Amino acid sequence: MIIPVILSGGAGTRLWPVSREGHPKPFMVLADGQSLLEKTYHRAAALVEAYDLPQRVPSITVTNERYVFLCRDEAAHAGIKTSFILEPMGRNTAPAIALAAHQALALYGPDAVLLVLAADHLIGDQAGFLQSVRNAEALATQGYLVTFGVTPTAPETGFGYIQCADPLVQSGETLGYRVARFVEKPDRVTAQSYLDTGGYFWNSGMFCFRADRFLSELNGCTPDMAGAVQRCWSAMAADAEEEALVIPEKLFCQVPDKSVDYAVMEKSAQVAVVPAAFDWSDIGSWNAVSELSEADAADNRVDGEAILIDCASSYVRSGHRLIAGIGLNNLMVVDTPDALLIADRDRAQEVKQVAEQLRQQKHETAALHRTVGRPWGTYTVLEESPGFKIKRIVVNPGASLSLQMHHHRSEHWVVVSGIARVTNGEQILDLIHNESTYIKAGEKHRLENPGDEPCVMIEVQCGAYLGEDDIVRFEDTYGRS
Repeated sequence: MIIPVILSGGAGTRLWPVSREGHPKPFMVLADGQSLLEKTYHRAAALVEAYDLPQRVPSITVTNERYVFLCRDEAAHAGIKTSFILEPMGRNTAPAIALAAHQALALYGPDAVLLVLAADHLIGDQAGFLQSVRNAEALATQGYLVTFGVTPTAPETGFGYIQCADPLVQSGETLGYRVARFVEKPDRVTAQSYLDTGGYFWNSGMFCFRADRFLSELNGCTPDMAGAVQRCWSAMAADAEEEALVIPEKLFCQVPDKSVDYAVMEKSAQVAVVPAAFDWSDIGSWNAVSELSEADAADNRVDGEAILIDCASSYVRSGHRLIAGIGLNNLMVVDTPDALLIADRDRAQEVKQVAEQLRQQKHETAALHRTVGRPWGTYTVLEESPGFKIKRIVVNPGASLSLQMHHHRSEHWVVVSGIARVTNGEQILDLIHNESTYIKAGEKHRLENPGDEPCVMIEVQCGAYLGEDDIVRFEDTYGRS
């Protein structure tokens, strides 16, 4: 029984300014209007259909508790049901997979086979993907821990490599190979030698194995992690069939922070690699993103609206306005409403240094966009200066903000469209288009949308301090503190 496990936790700092802490790479929307996570869910949904699996929980998503509402939306777009294991903080891939294995065993018993998928990979050939999964499942049922290897097309230094050994044959067909060793990201000369020699694959970061077999190997290879994860699961097991399981923070912070490669795959003697019979990209840099767009005669690639004059080998991504370039060569330009990236394409991997510096400075652009997703909808900062901030707020049908209060700011609300049900102190009133209300500082208030259409309103904040942390919640539908 195949159970897709989607890991949606990567920061994607090399894709700043589009990928940010509050809206990381899996939620980045590509030119076709789908996010990387939605594409992963579509892949999982096709897998469930191909295997005709009548499961209560056809997939498991492991993500940070901050992203669960975003993941729910993407799963709904893809038409797949999923349960959630919610991390209070990131502890890398091994603990995430181990907890998914515990849940799969609790729900489906020893026949559960996990197919571990990263939420930020791009795969176009669904038929080839399904064939590779079937090969991996056949080896997994024999007790192998299976990883998927991608045939190298260039001396890439941004990927780890897998050296293969003896072929694994079933009914005259080679399903995969035993793994001789895993190799860290090499320098260019070493990577070229792997291509020249042959017998090496890129490490895709996708896996397939029986849940019980993985937990057994984890216990043998990294027993301290296995014990710490078991303590977390023991605290969660009673709720195994719930739609969302929250990992206890005090227990999870005691779990070692290790990748599945370090914790298990590089130590186990029962590891196999299945060659990927499909196209694959981990969208790990802006150069990888640019390859998704068609090149012009001068090898320029454009997402959005741009005019390029006497430019060559450049990539321009314009989200909200026209970009004009003259005389650019081998540059990448990525524009967002509040941040602009300009860099040499040969230094695309170094974008993560920008994101890290912004994080150290606690700069807002490290974490949030102008438009911020919330469980109830979105808000967009339209204008901000000392003493005031103007937002556009969209509340989804049937959704509501928390009952809250601010110490340092008052708020003026004007409804643009839809119906706004407003709690303002002891008063509850419904407002429609062109009606408004005033919330003074220190007053309990709530905004709800009782209608069938999104409620859109403009909020003007006034006060000495306008930070998002000036909020006291008294009640919240989404369990936020």
